[in-house]
Amino acid sequence: MNPRKLLTIGALVLFGFAARIGAQDNSPMKLIATTPLPGFTGDFDHFAVDLEGRRLFLTAEDHQTVEVFDLDGKRIKSITGFGQPHAILFMPGVNKFIVTDGDGFGAVHLVSGDDYKILNTIKLPPEVDGAVYNPADKYYYVESGSDEKGAQTHKINIIDTKAFKLVGDFTLPGTHSEAMAIASDGKKMYVNLSTSKEVGVVDLSARQLIARWPITGAETPNSMALDEPHHRLFIATRKPPQMFVFDTDTGKIVTSVPISAFNDDMWFDVARKRIYLSGSETTTVVVQKDADHYEVVTEVKTGYRAKTSLYVPQLSRFYAAVSGKFKPEPEQHLAVEVFDVAP
Repeated sequence: MNPRKLLTIGALVLFGFAARIGAQDNSPMKLIATTPLPGFTGDFDHFAVDLEGRRLFLTAEDHQTVEVFDLDGKRIKSITGFGQPHAILFMPGVNKFIVTDGDGFGAVHLVSGDDYKILNTIKLPPEVDGAVYNPADKYYYVESGSDEKGAQTHKINIIDTKAFKLVGDFTLPGTHSEAMAIASDGKKMYVNLSTSKEVGVVDLSARQLIARWPITGAETPNSMALDEPHHRLFIATRKPPQMFVFDTDTGKIVTSVPISAFNDDMWFDVARKRIYLSGSETTTVVVQKDADHYEVVTEVKTGYRAKTSLYVPQLSRFYAAVSGKFKPEPEQHLAVEVFDVAP
């Protein structure tokens, strides 16, 4: 081969290698720790964090446990006594946490943050799943199915976290809803109505649905995040894997961008104007240019069905749970990953 051509090829190879290294160095998230979870199978659902106690909680829905880690990812404790745990809320003032639990049944459990014992349980309708906390009234809004078999409606159950008691509920259309978000003043809730493929807007004072916004051209709405200063609501769907941006003043879709497949959790990084959407194999990082313009800047490699995640802005850390559901020899794959988030 011509020596000049050989030098040119070598230069291109070195340039390509340098470009890949540079891309890794410039990644907005850097993997710093991986904790394998041998003996685990199935999916995980949601994380919670205890900043003062430096603990991370993870619901292992198919393993029927809540797992406790330190903030560097080291596993501390496995808490049993659950049927299928989903959402979790840690309450720092009292060092307790609430776990939603349900499949063919429904319950929420109050758990001690000292000895990890279940202190109290409230029975709810079956199919308990996701939940959202309202700091304004200290209520925890828990999604479930209906009391009536075959009903084409479902419930949002309202738990007073101070007294740990059920104080009411309201009914929504369809058999299920996914993620919820509550405005900072505590007066309005946004909820993904899975059956009708819509965003529902709820007046929390009246406990009534006041608006329904179609998610045009997509199915299986999942995660949600709210950007109140810009009057924007972000919705992730699975079919197709897409992030939709809604104007909360008009209920109209402003724009959309493609995201990681089989996504489940989304986090809005206000300081960096980034959105992190975790799915299978990768987490999509989207940059908010302005209220109407968004750009996918990278796909950060995570792992199989790593749809469960948590972004902790106080630590600039991102946590992801790698699943093993439907995978051969799944115990070799399940893990918790810890990422540092770059400025």
